[in-house]
Amino acid sequence: MEKLKMIEAGFIKKEMPKFNVGDTVKVLTKIPEGPDKFRLHPFEGVVIAQSGSGIKLNFTVRKVSFGEGIERVFPLYSPSIERIEIIRSGKVKRAKLYYLRGKIGKRATKIENKEEKAQ
Repeated sequence: MEKLKMIEAGFIKKEMPKFNVGDTVKVLTKIPEGPDKFRLHPFEGVVIAQSGSGIKLNFTVRKVSFGEGIERVFPLYSPSIERIEIIRSGKVKRAKLYYLRGKIGKRATKIENKEEKAQ
C-alpha cells in the first residue's frame, strides 16, 4: 500500500487549494481551439460532493443557469484544469449536498458562510 502512495505522490505535480463541500468555487478549464491554442472556460458553482482520495479525488460542482441545474464532475488533478479559485467558503453539516437538487432559485445557491455562523 505504501508503494502505491509513493507512486501517486509522484504524479501530483500542481498544488490545488484546499476546499470542502459547501464552498463556492470557480473552476477554469482549458478548452482547445486550435493545434496550439486554448482558452479558459470558467464553471462557477457550489461543491456538492467529493469522492475518492489521493490522485483519484473527484469533486462535483453544481450551478443554476437560467433556472436549470447543471452539475459537472471534475477530477482534481486533471491536466485540463488550469486553476481553481475559492469564491466563498460555506459551513454545512453534510458530506453530500444532494438535497440542493430539489431547491429552486436563491435557496439552491444560498449556503451559510462560516463568518456569519460564528457571529
